[in-house]
Amino acid sequence: MTFEETYLNDNILDALYDMHFEEMTPIQEQCIPKILDGRDIIGVAQTGTGKTAAYLLPILSMLDDGGYPKDAVNCIVMSPTRELAQQIDQAMQGFGYYLDGISSVAVYGGNDGNRFDVETRGLKMGADVVIATPGRLLSHIRMGHLDLNRLSFFVLDEADRMLDMGFSDDILQIAKLLPADHQTIMFSATMPQKIQQLARTLLNNPVEVKIAVSKPAEKIQQSAYLCYEPQKLGIIRHLFKAGELERVIIFSGKKDKVKDITRELTRININCAPMHSDLTQAERDDVMYRFKSGQVSVLVATDIVARGIDIDDILMVINYDVPHDAEDYVHRIGRTARAQRDGVAITFVSDKDMRSFSEIERFLERDIPKNPLPEGLGEAPEYQKSSPHKSSRGRGGHSRSGKPRHRSQAKGKPQDKPQDGTQSKKPHRHKKRKPKEKREN
Repeated sequence: MTFEETYLNDNILDALYDMHFEEMTPIQEQCIPKILDGRDIIGVAQTGTGKTAAYLLPILSMLDDGGYPKDAVNCIVMSPTRELAQQIDQAMQGFGYYLDGISSVAVYGGNDGNRFDVETRGLKMGADVVIATPGRLLSHIRMGHLDLNRLSFFVLDEADRMLDMGFSDDILQIAKLLPADHQTIMFSATMPQKIQQLARTLLNNPVEVKIAVSKPAEKIQQSAYLCYEPQKLGIIRHLFKAGELERVIIFSGKKDKVKDITRELTRININCAPMHSDLTQAERDDVMYRFKSGQVSVLVATDIVARGIDIDDILMVINYDVPHDAEDYVHRIGRTARAQRDGVAITFVSDKDMRSFSEIERFLERDIPKNPLPEGLGEAPEYQKSSPHKSSRGRGGHSRSGKPRHRSQAKGKPQDKPQDGTQSKKPHRHKKRKPKEKREN
């Protein structure tokens, strides 16, 4: 299905044309018409499926069509991390290039006072779309910088990650400030019980859209080391002494381990940098810039960069710890073998993580090859596969209202590169569409 076949307005289609967007991804095809119809959505889809466009395009189209307050915040997009908030803001700039009356501002923590002042000015001017991390948004609300009582759209992106990071209470506090007639859109990579409960609390008779988690790209050469925890640093030393490795991400579930790995790599003269929540925003921006530009060869990170960061030329991903579930495994190793490149993914499987790893293998429907331990590290534990078990799923259940008029604060040319997994196709020509019926406020 093409974007031309929806009722997205001409200004949105013009931006998509410039960005060479033609065919919709499955999540966009299922969500965009329903959002334009005013329905609440619970979408289950992994990173890279095009979900940012799935909610931004219809919301921006409706705001541009008019009928919303000029002096109010009309849309809130909640993000678990600063990095994802920045990426959503970049997508907003591209999609909204021809929307002269629509403004946006991104607010996220970890910045200096100057950044906070810029955010405050943008909010007080009446930004139509606010992209925010929960804690930072609450700070602005408590200081009286924005009023949400006329909000029309409330979006939760990567809701499962927000709950994992402890933002549940913040989200519920913000939700209590919203009008009863707003439209709620929630996306999550997984659907555990806590997400089902949140959906039942926030959404009204939602449409549920589930896009199956895709298997990792065939070009990724996957393997694993069976080991005990103290042997992991020895494997790291072996891998990096065996060759000059570049464009590598090492993932660990804990920031203390990230610091230990970084110290060890630095000790053996590996050009590396850490990425974790103890860094300031300026430090994190600097690390990402140096890694993307090739000044840093190895990025050692917590899962903060496993989702929502667009880096195309990663050659190797090392899972220092086994991810919690198959979805997280796919997210992590999906950083490599992008844009038609080959890639390598290596996972360290300790004796305590074998159950989780065998469940990942069951999801992948394949056994991942096990590498022998390097000489001198001792014996490896015997691999113990877990027996299959059943997982639970469920449904959830809130709704909408509101117009604009400030130029976008960060107006850039529509980017040539497709964002968020949307496929670039041949250019299209616009066709006439019948006007949508005016929504009742």
